[in-house]
Amino acid sequence: MDQDMVLRARVKLLGANRRVVRGVEGLWIYRLLTQVEPEVYGSKLAYVLVEASASPLVRELPGQRLALLDEAVAVATALSAANPYRAKVLARALAARRELDGRQAT
Repeated sequence: MDQDMVLRARVKLLGANRRVVRGVEGLWIYRLLTQVEPEVYGSKLAYVLVEASASPLVRELPGQRLALLDEAVAVATALSAANPYRAKVLARALAARRELDGRQAT
């Protein structure tokens, strides 16, 4: 793991002065930091992935939406059962995945 990249991600996170950084920047930050501290940043990554799957950029691209949601489910599933956010983000990711499956079936 490139420690300079981890440091850059942490600085961006601190500089954002928000509870959750969204969008492309949030995806980059949380994907990187989840590799270092999955229990700390994994729930935020799963949250941002679900949010990104509904963005106008991928709304009409079911394959990309599915990939984002599958990643969100995988990240949330990998969290420890003791993680206080696991159940909530996993439920949110699974619900979004079911909704996408329902849209594709029609």
